[in-house]
Amino acid sequence: MDELNSLFQGFSVAMTWYNLGMMMIGIVLGVVIGVLPGLGGPNGVAILLPLTFTMAPTSAIIMLSCIYWGSLFAGAITSVLFNIPGETHSVATTFDGYPLAQQGRAGEALTASFTGSFLGAFVSVLLITFLAPMVARFALKFGPPELFAVFLLTFCSFVGTGKDPFKNVISMMLGFGLAAIGMDSVSGELRMTFGLSDLLRGIEFLIVVIGLFGIGEILLSMEEGLAFEGKHANINAKVVWQTWKQLPKYWLTILRSAIIGCWMGITPGGATAASFMGYGIAKKFSKNGDKFGTGQLEGVIAPETAAHASGTAALLPMLALGIPGSATAAVLLGGLMVWGLQPGPMLFVEQKEFVWGLIASMYLSNIVGLVIVLSTVPLFAAILRIPFAIIAPVIVVVCAIGAFTVHGVMLDVWFMLLFGIIGYVLKKLDYPLAPMVLSLVLGDRAEASFRQTMMGSRGDLGIFWSNPLVGSITTLALIMLFWPALSFIRDKLRGQPNLA
Repeated sequence: MDELNSLFQGFSVAMTWYNLGMMMIGIVLGVVIGVLPGLGGPNGVAILLPLTFTMAPTSAIIMLSCIYWGSLFAGAITSVLFNIPGETHSVATTFDGYPLAQQGRAGEALTASFTGSFLGAFVSVLLITFLAPMVARFALKFGPPELFAVFLLTFCSFVGTGKDPFKNVISMMLGFGLAAIGMDSVSGELRMTFGLSDLLRGIEFLIVVIGLFGIGEILLSMEEGLAFEGKHANINAKVVWQTWKQLPKYWLTILRSAIIGCWMGITPGGATAASFMGYGIAKKFSKNGDKFGTGQLEGVIAPETAAHASGTAALLPMLALGIPGSATAAVLLGGLMVWGLQPGPMLFVEQKEFVWGLIASMYLSNIVGLVIVLSTVPLFAAILRIPFAIIAPVIVVVCAIGAFTVHGVMLDVWFMLLFGIIGYVLKKLDYPLAPMVLSLVLGDRAEASFRQTMMGSRGDLGIFWSNPLVGSITTLALIMLFWPALSFIRDKLRGQPNLA
């Protein structure tokens, strides 16, 4: 009941004219970013984050989260009309979305995908509304050992669930190295500053993510030489209504995909893994599973529902525990810190208006997003026909302005270009960027918790098993860390080849 009262108060915050305006601007910007292959949610949020520094934190985070919602909606546009995934999670949508477009049913495919995205997000926001406060109240009992155990579990979950654990570890180590640059907050010693006074404050995470996601993606897109030629979509009230009338028979697929997405968002498996899992399970249990890939609405609904549910659910651990469940959540986490807000259980106590205003905006922004994408698909699809030679320089200039805005020094712009090259190389070598961003954002906090724990226990690592709570979290983290090795050993014992 308390959650409902707080939610109604949150609606009074979110429904001011200014916040509603920021909501609509964020959705539109997110859709534009989403239809441009190579950008996507994390990139858009990272690039535009500096432009919100002069805004109130509630309005700023509403706008940035709406950029993310818009990009999630828009990924389906390019997948269905152009057979080009606008987002990585939209790859599975191309399997049935583009065949539907070839059959002249692009309007149906897009309506089904947008509606599935809306329903998946709605389930996730309900989960956040009622579960996040409970998690936060429970987390108030955490001390330094428990906090470090949770951080360890987060890092290990990225290692254990990736397709290449070694690349995940290397990416994470790069992030830890960057997080260690600057002045040691405990001893006051300088670490890896190389005599540069500008490095005393460390390397700002925002500079890194703008370079990795913004410049790195532009370099990849330039190499690929993007050219677009797609199908046309006609979405009107008749098409929308006819499609909606078909959706009730897929209710089990929608519910199952939403649950998969919520789980993958919290664990964190990510929207891409959720979309493929949702598609695969839908294909397995569908009566028309053998026809998947030839143009089935169910094959569009399942991945989009799972992906949007996962992307939204990733904000639950960020708000309740201060631990992001995705790359975008990690960028938003860094933004909250810039505004002087500390994500975690105390956020629900000290910044109650902010938290519930954000949660209320999630309900509103998904409704606004659904209306906008259903009514403006042809307009946004036309963006893809703008020559990439015009779009790319504009994005680079926006990235440079964003990097310079952080501290007002040119060194940050050079760092941005450097990390753009690093991001390009890492992606060419198929190294994931999410673990690097995660460790960069959480590295200092994890180190501080570990050192506080060691000082309190006089160096005894047994403190991480000193009570059932911290012991269970630490043990689970170690299982996640060594899960790839355990799977390899299990397959060897069974005489099966390891396909990981």
